[in-house]
Amino acid sequence: MKQTPLHSVHVASGAKLVDFSGWEMPLHYGSQLQEHELVRSGCGLFDVSHMGVVDLYGEGSQALLQRILACDVARMPVVEPGQAGRGIYGLMLTERGNIADDLIVYPLARDLYCLVVNATTSKKDVAWIRAHASAMGVEVRNRDDVAIIAAQGPKASACLGHALSENLVKKVQALKPFNIIVDGDYRIARSGYTGEDGFEFIVPKTMAVRVWNGLVLAGASPVGLGARDTLRLEAGLNLYGKDMDEKHSPLESGVAWTIDWDPPNRDFIGRPALEVLRKKGNSKKRIGLILQERGVLRDKQKVLQGGNIVGEITSGGFSPTLKKGIALARVNSNIQLGDECQVEVRGRHLAAKVVRPVFVKKSQPV
Repeated sequence: MKQTPLHSVHVASGAKLVDFSGWEMPLHYGSQLQEHELVRSGCGLFDVSHMGVVDLYGEGSQALLQRILACDVARMPVVEPGQAGRGIYGLMLTERGNIADDLIVYPLARDLYCLVVNATTSKKDVAWIRAHASAMGVEVRNRDDVAIIAAQGPKASACLGHALSENLVKKVQALKPFNIIVDGDYRIARSGYTGEDGFEFIVPKTMAVRVWNGLVLAGASPVGLGARDTLRLEAGLNLYGKDMDEKHSPLESGVAWTIDWDPPNRDFIGRPALEVLRKKGNSKKRIGLILQERGVLRDKQKVLQGGNIVGEITSGGFSPTLKKGIALARVNSNIQLGDECQVEVRGRHLAAKVVRPVFVKKSQPV
């Protein structure tokens, strides 16, 4: 298995290590529940160096992104030296209009963009991008020389002082959500995957341990992939491979808002198929579920209404914040918010309620 630059730190911290997409990653450091609650109240530290980072260079970079992404990157202001850039969450689609991957694109300078892609799809994504970049004169660089560290939680802003210079701390604390700043070899964005305030550091591998230890010294605590999953589920954030994949379109996966239909002449990959689907109307949609009785919700469990199967859970688990079972599900489009339904759990039909798929935001139940 591959290891991140922080592997020795995880071992020294007593992490339970597991195989995640070919990477040996920390599942937890003793208590997944405590780590979850720590992020909701303090500052948790995540090693997400298994994620892919791809840089695009050249005058054709924006045109390339306009072709391979469903979002309109022309909406992002041009970044001048020393300024922060505003990122966009977007999708790469297949020709059939289904989701090949979700990612974040950051403008770093004129004709320079940074993409952060999923670990499970990174190799495929780079090959796909390069196949379209060659005709546009765009250089594609797979940044396997960097690590990514995420500091998440309401106290994340207060945990920067031992990891960054005083001047850089002020700049980072002033960042708006989803903005990124470049300082030498450091790239720091105010973003994350937990529903909390926080920052993501893209730094050279050689500096990863120093940054990690500095954040720990300032009060941040390591958190594993287990709590990362329950945190993102409470925040209603999709996980690629579960809540969206190449078999489903953005229209039935709760991410239709990422598609920029205007201007109508922008011919991004997958648009013709999506236009057909949009005119036809969705037969499925994404919802949230809260279990009304004791039980455990898991992916692939059937959702029923009136004795009929109306959908399936894509991600499920126990919410430490709500103290209840919660889930994201793909169901028939006629299911409405507030509806009562049932989930088939080990042969039993447990009562559940349909809600908006955001359960916790900024540490508070929604």
